[in-house]
Amino acid sequence: MSTKRELGLVRTVKAVCPHDCPDTCGIVVTVDQETGRAVDLRGDKEHPFTKGFLCQKVSNYLERVYHPDRLLYPMKRVGPKGEGKFTRISWDEAIRTTAEKFRAIAASEDGPQAILPYSYAGTMGKLMYSSLDRRFFHRLGASLLDRTICATAGAVGCDVTLGTRAATDPEAAVNSRYIVNWGSNTAVTNIHFWKIEHEARKRGAKIVTIDPYKSPTAAKSDWWIPVRPGTDAALALGVMHIIFREGWQDDAYLSDHCVGAEQLRARALNEYPPEKVAYITGLSVEEIERFAREYARSQELFGGPALIRLNYGLQRHGGGGMAVRTIVCLPALTGDWRHPGAGALLSTSKAYPFDDNYLMRPDLVPKGTRTINMVNLAEALHGELPGPSVQALFVYNSNPAAVNPDQSRVLSGLTREDLFTVVHDQFQTDTADFADIVLPATTQLEHFDIHNSYGHLYVQANNPAIAPLGEAKPNTEVFRLLARAMGFEPELFEESDEEIARRSLREGDTPAEPTAMTGITLDDTKAGPVRLNLPTNWAPFATGEFPTLSGKCELYSEREARAGRDPLPYYAPPHEDPQTKPDLAAKYPLQLLTPPASSFLNSTFVNVNTLRKSAGERTLEIHPTDAARRNIANGQMVRVFNGRGRFRARAIIAESVKPGVVVSLGLWWRKFTDDGANCNSTTSTATTDFGGGATFFDNLVEVTAL
Repeated sequence: MSTKRELGLVRTVKAVCPHDCPDTCGIVVTVDQETGRAVDLRGDKEHPFTKGFLCQKVSNYLERVYHPDRLLYPMKRVGPKGEGKFTRISWDEAIRTTAEKFRAIAASEDGPQAILPYSYAGTMGKLMYSSLDRRFFHRLGASLLDRTICATAGAVGCDVTLGTRAATDPEAAVNSRYIVNWGSNTAVTNIHFWKIEHEARKRGAKIVTIDPYKSPTAAKSDWWIPVRPGTDAALALGVMHIIFREGWQDDAYLSDHCVGAEQLRARALNEYPPEKVAYITGLSVEEIERFAREYARSQELFGGPALIRLNYGLQRHGGGGMAVRTIVCLPALTGDWRHPGAGALLSTSKAYPFDDNYLMRPDLVPKGTRTINMVNLAEALHGELPGPSVQALFVYNSNPAAVNPDQSRVLSGLTREDLFTVVHDQFQTDTADFADIVLPATTQLEHFDIHNSYGHLYVQANNPAIAPLGEAKPNTEVFRLLARAMGFEPELFEESDEEIARRSLREGDTPAEPTAMTGITLDDTKAGPVRLNLPTNWAPFATGEFPTLSGKCELYSEREARAGRDPLPYYAPPHEDPQTKPDLAAKYPLQLLTPPASSFLNSTFVNVNTLRKSAGERTLEIHPTDAARRNIANGQMVRVFNGRGRFRARAIIAESVKPGVVVSLGLWWRKFTDDGANCNSTTSTATTDFGGGATFFDNLVEVTAL
């Protein structure tokens, strides 16, 4: 008997993973043409970077799409906030109710700034992440949201030194011979780059991981360096001390392409000797000396240049921006920026010249509009920020009840009866339980989008594979409906998604100077991934050309000096650190880290049964010494707490952490816990030195047995 494929009764569709991951994988979806149902989903073998394999999470994506708990119809609340009791309504009623509420608030004494949009990277497509949504709230005059929660500290830190993100051609990293995963659990959160690292190792490279936690990447590396949380800048400065002391620096690169080498040399030599750095970082002098030697002399010792793969975990503490600013100075000292696939890699996102001004129309923002840092949602909901109190909240692409710091105060803010909350999502999340109106959202298989990446150099279109389930709608269509109901100018909202994508690609433009996307068309990307117009073995800083004010790598920043800040790299300790806050550490002596579980992506996928079962239960990894002091047995339930909140977990006694450090993998929805709390009940809303980022890994706690 012939199969449906042989009879032409199935079709395949090229799609893209939309989730907050650098890999931005190519996907092929198989659709049964008789039923219109997606029956298979796998990696695109023709994708030059992701090459046909997917992570565990996205391999189970059809379970997410066809989950029995998918939101399929608009709903309004009929019970107390937080209970999650709703009744079905029509889209007309949902849009009318929302528009009437927005108009009333905008016309009130507080004005439209009492309305706050709240979104992040639940989807990373250019249209669903930041297009008509931004236009709508800009036109409305709502408060602006500073989307800082993940990456801004590292981004701004990079900008101080380099004028842009630390980047190199990821595919060329097979040429590196000393690869440092610095705060990056690459084997889990960047699996296709891990494959490149593994290939480099087969060619002779050594893989080192610097991380307070023995992550899967650290366990698979040739050397794990267990630095104390939040002390990465001190380690980098100690490495600089040794490089300058031994004369291992690349003087030609420093002279030709950098400013401030002599000032940095003086600071490193005078202020960061290995003995001091060992005390700060919890490493031995021997470990610091060995790492500096291997890193700086990788050409001689291992036969090729060195690459530092940075990630965002190391910047989630009070000094996180300075830590990244400091680390990305290192390739200038060694001259590794000269080599393709070497230097440092944080994000390739700045290589894509999408027309973001066209997508988001920031020119529509009224002068004087306030900006609220998303990290400070608890303060915003409690009226503790300048300006009007928040009277309406529109949540999409995010789940703040689970992901935001100071969880208990976020939840108490969401229970306000005078707060009108709309949530547009695929599922009844913890946040949706507190909504007044819930709107059903499409999944990636049900809408069109266009994607860049922050881990490779390919532009991709996501082609819709199936019709939207129920009455689900994509973000763009929701904001078109709201704009019509508000009477906003049609020319701002009535273009089709594909036309917006073409314009964002600058298709048809004839720039004076070609860009990395010149000549790339939407039709090209719909057929498959298209590499940016960048050279093979792209090395953006091989001959300098840094996009800083000086045009050079700014080891000394004149801009920082003019702003009254230290112009040189330095070590800024965490806000909550046993060495600098001994009184606080006397009550809460353990540094808590909460990286994502491999089965989840922040709070995404927690409700997928297969993945939640794979994650098991909430655990707390604790060193045997710390466990013994607290009479905690392996497998025992423990309470993790500080002055902000508490949660429960099962103890795993292991040397995957050093004494004084505990790790609980996240990020669980409250409704899937036995105590209605996750690890963010203990995290603070304090922000980073640069960029106003979140400080999730800057968190002192105590642990007791239950």
